[in-house]
Amino acid sequence: MINSKYFFKGVQSVKGIDSPALALGASLIAIGALYKNLGFSIQQSIASTFFTYALPGQLVMAESMLLGASLLNIFIAVWLVNSRLYPMTVSLFPLIMHPNQPKWKYYISCHFVAVSAWLIMKSNYEKVERENRIDFWFGVGVATWSIAIISTVIGYLASDYLNKDMMIGLAIVNPIYFMCMMIGSMKTFQISTSIILGAILGPAFYLISAEWSVLYGGFIAGTIAYFVGEKYGK
Repeated sequence: MINSKYFFKGVQSVKGIDSPALALGASLIAIGALYKNLGFSIQQSIASTFFTYALPGQLVMAESMLLGASLLNIFIAVWLVNSRLYPMTVSLFPLIMHPNQPKWKYYISCHFVAVSAWLIMKSNYEKVERENRIDFWFGVGVATWSIAIISTVIGYLASDYLNKDMMIGLAIVNPIYFMCMMIGSMKTFQISTSIILGAILGPAFYLISAEWSVLYGGFIAGTIAYFVGEKYGK
């Protein structure tokens, strides 16, 4: 069973004026309003956040559905977009796994991997005993997931009061917050190198291929930073 003490500690960790959950909520308000404008029902909008819980993936899914893409194409597109969560999972789960905890907790809690939840957990995991970190992570995940769902509903209901510029502004709050957090974490040679190279290569590849620029820039920047860091960073 989940330890309620650490679960609710995780829930409470999303509070605060500097919490990533605020940026998450702002972005999902924009998603909810966008769904309304695109003709989605409120049930479909809620289901999107409930099952997908990833802003870029939700945008790709909505656009693909409107274009009449097949279910297989939509699945592949969303899978490719959400593959960006894989490095977060790889970096996070070794820090929270414990042999005394059942495997099902880790399988279920994978659904909660998102930028906001990941940032909160990475900032707080050292304050929690390793055996109880998975229960703390459940609290963080359920809290941020709930915020995302509620924000989608708010955005859907408030869509008539949000113009295009307001929706764009809300949608980019979360990426900007994450970028600021990454800049603030530039404390090692590898991280600093990857961020700087990514900032340079992303726009450069945009001139070559706008659709693939983020993937190319991020992959190449991260790969270079890893190998250079392994050789010279220490």
